[in-house]
Parts: sequence; structure tokens; C-alpha cells
Amino acid sequence: MKKLTAYLGQHIGGYLFAILSMMIAVSLDLLSPQLTRHIVDDVIVGGEMEKLKYLLGGILAVGVGRCIFGYAKEFTFDRISASIATDMRRDLFAHIQSLSTEFFDRTQTGELMARVKDDIDRIWNAVGYVSMLILEVIFHVTVILVCMYSLSWKLAVLPTCCMIFCAVLALRMESRLGQIYEDISEENAALNTVAEENLAGVRTVKAFAREKFEIAKFLSHNRRYYDLNMKQSRVFVRYSPWFSLIGKLLPLVILLLGGFLYMQGEMTLGTLTAFVEYSTNIVWPMEMLGWLSNDFSSAVGSYRKIKRIYAVKPVITQSEHPVVLKQVQGDIRFEHVSFHKADLHEILSDITFHVKAGGTVGIMGATGSGKTSIIQLLQRLYDATDGAIYLDGVNIRDLSLSQLRSSISSVMQDVFLFSDTIRENVVLGKKGRVTAGEVVTASQNAQASEFIDRLESGYDTVIGERGVGLSGGQKQRISIARALAKHTPVLVLDDSTSALDMETEFAIQQSLAQLKGTTKIIIAHRISAVRHADEILVLEGGRVAERGTHEQLLAQKGLYYKTWQAQYGSWLNGEV
Repeated sequence: MKKLTAYLGQHIGGYLFAILSMMIAVSLDLLSPQLTRHIVDDVIVGGEMEKLKYLLGGILAVGVGRCIFGYAKEFTFDRISASIATDMRRDLFAHIQSLSTEFFDRTQTGELMARVKDDIDRIWNAVGYVSMLILEVIFHVTVILVCMYSLSWKLAVLPTCCMIFCAVLALRMESRLGQIYEDISEENAALNTVAEENLAGVRTVKAFAREKFEIAKFLSHNRRYYDLNMKQSRVFVRYSPWFSLIGKLLPLVILLLGGFLYMQGEMTLGTLTAFVEYSTNIVWPMEMLGWLSNDFSSAVGSYRKIKRIYAVKPVITQSEHPVVLKQVQGDIRFEHVSFHKADLHEILSDITFHVKAGGTVGIMGATGSGKTSIIQLLQRLYDATDGAIYLDGVNIRDLSLSQLRSSISSVMQDVFLFSDTIRENVVLGKKGRVTAGEVVTASQNAQASEFIDRLESGYDTVIGERGVGLSGGQKQRISIARALAKHTPVLVLDDSTSALDMETEFAIQQSLAQLKGTTKIIIAHRISAVRHADEILVLEGGRVAERGTHEQLLAQKGLYYKTWQAQYGSWLNGEV
């Protein structure tokens, strides 16, 4: 992760300009009491009326200059902070995208949303508004104290002591708020997760009449979020009144003490007036310390959360000089591949098979037998624990990750469609490189064109989030069209026709059979989807229990035969 100073360093010129504008604006602002002093002492008391027009002109010039440089300061700080927030959000999102699948297995979506959006926004606020005010407060207070001491060191001691007291309060407040803001950030992430899951699965919630349960779960997290914010408020309320009290009392006390010194002849009336005006100008930095401490603590908590994500490194990486094949043929070989995750639960054990370029392998097995894991290992979403996987004779760990994954088109069991047009979902794999004709052809081969053509906007129809509004079969057909439009050497079908009727499935199989030179890995529960494969693997408990062609497996009268009987027994016996 880049340090925050690295982002700031990219805008050092803008920051220097903003700081210079701020210093000029503050300096002009603090000239007003001096002009007021001369008006009182020279014009009102001394009767030098000829000076009045120059002093009034000076006040006008100060006001105009304050507006110009104040605007320049505000705009520059806002522009820089927005740019830094954009860069930080871009880098964080890119880092998240680079992380391995294992990270997403254990990290909730709501937490990542909170980091990318809310936490970056808090840092944005700190880098822009808060940092600007901190610098302005420091410079403002420094100049005011110098001016005060130049007028009367006796009176200046009082605001100095007040500022030290306020600084101590602000530090104590920040130390108490730090952990609270981390807890608030965590609960905000949990709240986002609950809301996102519920809204995404609202149809399931309604189907099972789970509204009350989901509301109760949401309210539980919402209550926790409320309690943490109230805890924050109690800390803030405990300290904040002190800043306000000092701010209100200080000008009054200075007026009383200054009046005494004036009566003793130790200062002029104009000096007293200027000093009182300075004391009112030093009030707002004192009052701002509480707010600044609050916002700063919030930003620090968010920054720590983001650093924890950056501390996570990708498990799946490529070598410094990866192999890039001139042309991927699609020859795939698994050699004694075993796989388990962090909990050491064995998912695959000693998997060995070979599918030549352009060949077809079918994989069957009960749920949880490890079928999908084979595909995940081939795409290097995970790395095998033991053994090796080869593509065109090269260990996939030595290959370019980009080339490996771009060479494989996958139709997964859990279809994910984006909230976009059907066309954009189809060309997702090769956006910008797929013609309109290729989109139509792919959709026809996937048996999707018929229902797409019936839609009012056809291929430009915007589908709902995750394909809401489409049936399971329609989503599967669009997903198949997406894979076909990609035109890759390897095509993976993971139970991709489970929601389709037998007639549609057969038509798609006919289209797939015409794909010459494409290596196909077909995972299915239906024997009809794999019966024409060059080899069929039957998995049981993560191991290859049976293998062979359709005819060979039937002859073995094992698991495959039992599945055949279960699916076609009635038809074979003439019962249907």
C-alpha cells in the first residue's frame, strides 16, 4: 500500500499553492484588528480624520483579498482531496481484484463495500477539509498569539494557557475515540452485508416468509451501530462543552482585564479594542479542535482498516517471467492432483486424466464430490496442494495468469449476469472484439435468440441485477452464449444445462459438437450431457471411482450404471 504521504506528494505543488493562499487569507483577516486599532486611537481619539479614508480603504482591500485567497484555498484543497480519494479508491479496488479466491471466501461483500466507499470518503474528508482546517488553525493561532504578545504580553498569557488546555483536551478526546471508530467501521461493514444479502435475496426471503426474521437480524446490527454512535457521542459531549465554554468566556475575561490595564494607562483604547477582536478570532480554533479531533479519529480508524486489506497478499501469483504460449491448443493433463483448503479437509485426491486438444471429457459425481474444484484448479482460482496441471505441456503455475484464464470460457452452475444489456453480457469475455453478427450467432447456438427476439428491445434489453426477471434457463442460455462468443481453445460447462428441458439441451449439444478444435470439459448430473465424451470420469469422495466411455461404464455396472438406471430406467423398461 502506498503511504498517504505518497499520494500527497503527487500534489505537492497544489498543496503549496493552497497553503500559501491560506496563509495570505489568514494574514489579511488578522490585519483587521490592527486597522481597527488605528481607527480608534488615531481617528476617534486622536481626531486625525484624514486617515479615515485610507483605513476604510484598507478594510475593503482586506475583505476583497480575504475572499479571493479564501476561495483559492478552498477550491484547491477540495480538488486535491477529491483526486487523492479517486486514486486511493482506484488502487484499493485494483488490489482487491488482485487477491485470490480464498480471500473472498472469508471476506464479506459488505465489508469490502464499506472499505471502498465509506472509509475512503472519511480519508477524503480528512485529507481535504480536516487537513485544511488543521493547518489553518495552527497558522491562525500562531499569528494571533504573535499579534497579541506584540500588543500586551500580560493579556496574551491568558489565551496561551487556554490554547494549551484545549490541545490537551483534544488529544485525550482523540485517544478515546480511536477504538470506537474502528468498531463503528466494523459494524458499518456488517450492516452493509446484511442489507446487501437481504435485498439480493428478497425473493427467497418472501418465498419462505422470513421477513420478520430478516428485519430482526437487520435491527440487531442497526441497534449495535446506534449504540456505537451513541458511545462516540457521549465521548464528544463530554469534552466538546469545554471548548465552547472557553470560547465564550475568553473574550469577556480579556475585556475585563484589558479594561483594568487601560485604566492603569498600560494600553490605549485602540489596543484594547484590537486585543478583544483578536480574542474573538482565536475562539473558533478552540471550538474547532473538538470537531477536528472527531473527524481525524474517524479517518485514522478508516485508514487502519484499509491497511489491513493491503496487508493481504495474493496467494495465486505468477512467476516473474511467465511462459506465454504462442498459441494455446487446449491439451490438458492432470497428474496426481490433490487439493485441500486451509481447514485441511480433502476435496480432491490423486486426480489424473488427459484430454487432448479438441477432445471432450465428461465429469460426473454426486454433489460435493469435487467436480467444480477441478475447474477452479484449472483456472488457478486455487492452486493444487499436490500434483501438477499442464496446458499444452506447460505447468499452469509457469504460465501467464492472464493467458491461462483468457484461454478458458466457463459456464458456471451459479450463473452471474450483470445489470446491463443482454448484448453487453454476451460480449463480456471479449468486449470490443465481438461483432453484432457474432453475438447473434452465439445466441442462436445457445438457443437464446428465440426468447431474446421476443423482447421489446431485443439484445439491447437491460436485464435486472444478477439477471432478475429472467428464468433460470434463460440465464443459463445467455451464459452459454457468452462462453461461445469468447471463442477460446477450452470450453468448460459446469452443469450449465440443468435448468433446461431435454429438447433445448439436445439442441445446444448439437451446436457444441460442431465446435472443432475446442477442448471441452463437461460437468453434469445428466448422463445425456456427457455420454458422447471421449472419456467420462465418475467422482466419489474427491477420487476417480470410475472412468471410461459411455459404453465401457455401462458395462462395468457401477456408479455410472446406477445413475443411468435412475435417469432412464423407466424408459428402458418401457414404462413411459
